[in-house]
Amino acid sequence: MRLLRYIAGRLVVYLLVIVFGLTILFFVPRLGPTDPVEAMLAKVAAQGAYMDASQVDRLRESLADTFGLNGTLLEQYWAFIKRILLTGDFGPSLSMYPTPVMELILNALPWTFGLLLTSTLIAWVLGNFVGLLAGWRPESNAAKAMEGVAIFLYPIPYYILALVLSILFSYVWQIFPLTTTIRGAPWSWDLISSIVWNSILPAASIVIVVFGWWVISVKAQTSQLKDEEFIRYARLKGLSQTRILTRYVLPNAILPQITFLALQIGLMFNGSLITEILFDYPGLGLLIYTAVLQGDFNLLMGTISLSVIAVATATMVIDLIYPLIDPRIRHR
Repeated sequence: MRLLRYIAGRLVVYLLVIVFGLTILFFVPRLGPTDPVEAMLAKVAAQGAYMDASQVDRLRESLADTFGLNGTLLEQYWAFIKRILLTGDFGPSLSMYPTPVMELILNALPWTFGLLLTSTLIAWVLGNFVGLLAGWRPESNAAKAMEGVAIFLYPIPYYILALVLSILFSYVWQIFPLTTTIRGAPWSWDLISSIVWNSILPAASIVIVVFGWWVISVKAQTSQLKDEEFIRYARLKGLSQTRILTRYVLPNAILPQITFLALQIGLMFNGSLITEILFDYPGLGLLIYTAVLQGDFNLLMGTISLSVIAVATATMVIDLIYPLIDPRIRHR
């Protein structure tokens, strides 16, 4: 019964967070100066199409219905919430009309998820491993050197590092392509190798900086844990250093990192905006950038709505499984 109450409470909070996020997302674009219907009419006029006044009015009404702008603001809001939560329909894209927003998101999502999931997991594993060893033996020269490298890397914005890597390895030495150029037939080895080759620099710009944060964070946790009473007791029992490190220190030091990793995975649905723009990487970040430039309400709301739902879902999943990870926590 306690478990059911705990799950029900988390689900209520989960839904409230999503509705609140979607509400903010609904109202903020409508406070801006851009009208998607008028923008589409201007785009049609710029292409040289001639329409009389009645045709323009009919097209305006059709576009208003397509973009969910018919009715009062409350009616628009209620239709927006129902459409997203029940059907996942974000309507057509303004900048790439009449392509559905969901189709554009599904095309870009594998690129962003492949890049960010791979780079995040690599940085997480390496950073936790190095940080654990550096915190366990802080007096060693290797630990001091690793900490110094991490402190140097951590403050560097990832997009600055991406720009430096692009200049050095794409312009000066011309090892990697300057922009993303994918070649090869679908599902062929040439296509896979082309994707991997084009993803090396974007992934490196993310891994190197995030690696520094993980090292510093885990080292601080390990340095604090190694002086705790239960670690001293384990030493007095005569347990080996390896056993103490892997069975006592690691499970306690890794708990906050698992929480932050889940949030990072949720935030992947934002894409790596500047990195994707810099390398012309066809992911969600580039899609959001296009939506902002073109004043594309539906595309912008679709990508950000997906991010809101993903972060809320990742947080809820962590809340539900945390008691399984840490036996000291119980469902209440």
